[in-house]
Amino acid sequence: MTSLRGADGGRLRPLRLTPELVSRIAREVADCGPPPGMVVHSDADYEASLEDFLASGPWRGEGVWVFGYGSLLWNPAFDVAEQVAAVLPGWHRSFCIRLTRFRGTPDQPGLMMSLTPGGSCRGALLRIDAPSVRSSLRKLWRREMTVKPPNTPPRWVSAKANGIDVRAIVFAADRNGPNFVGGMTQEQVADILCKAAGHWGSGADYLLQTIDQLERLDIRDANLWRLQQIVARRLAESAQPTAQARHDP
Repeated sequence: MTSLRGADGGRLRPLRLTPELVSRIAREVADCGPPPGMVVHSDADYEASLEDFLASGPWRGEGVWVFGYGSLLWNPAFDVAEQVAAVLPGWHRSFCIRLTRFRGTPDQPGLMMSLTPGGSCRGALLRIDAPSVRSSLRKLWRREMTVKPPNTPPRWVSAKANGIDVRAIVFAADRNGPNFVGGMTQEQVADILCKAAGHWGSGADYLLQTIDQLERLDIRDANLWRLQQIVARRLAESAQPTAQARHDP
């Protein structure tokens, strides 16, 4: 078991899901490209989507804020000029996007975390300076939106930072999309995360890195914390010999 000290220097918090546990399901997976029937964006698609999005929102040529709640917190796709703790009302984290690539395969689909309506989400606002807006968002568009229609389309939201409403970009789940999976229990999600992996790594590794970074930011997401405990328990139990094996000569 490893542990991390909170950002406030407080007590050590146990982190049950560990790199050692996650390594038990690590494996090399070749990227076979988009599965049959999946349509991906072209460069022209990305450019048109970005320009339409910027024109439809409050952006007027200044810098922009992006709300990070998952991998953007530990692996941003752009140069972050400033990071500020923030809360996004009306949304919460959820493993709800079915993956057959990246962290899953067609034979063993995985799950990606996104945002779905309800509750609130603690995360961080990441600022992109004005001169870098288009170049940075081009990278972000390609990372967050790979298929057509996108699983997690961008939208403008109002996050709260230091008591101030801040307009920001967030990528949230399309609940009408073909890859949206709703209503799963944490046990069902854990079962998938303990098995699925792709050329970007496993779902369990994604969960570990997210929990790790949230703890560093002194953010405790109760649902994710319970989920990582279930995943850790499953991985630990999978490494234990069966009763019959322990008695075999």
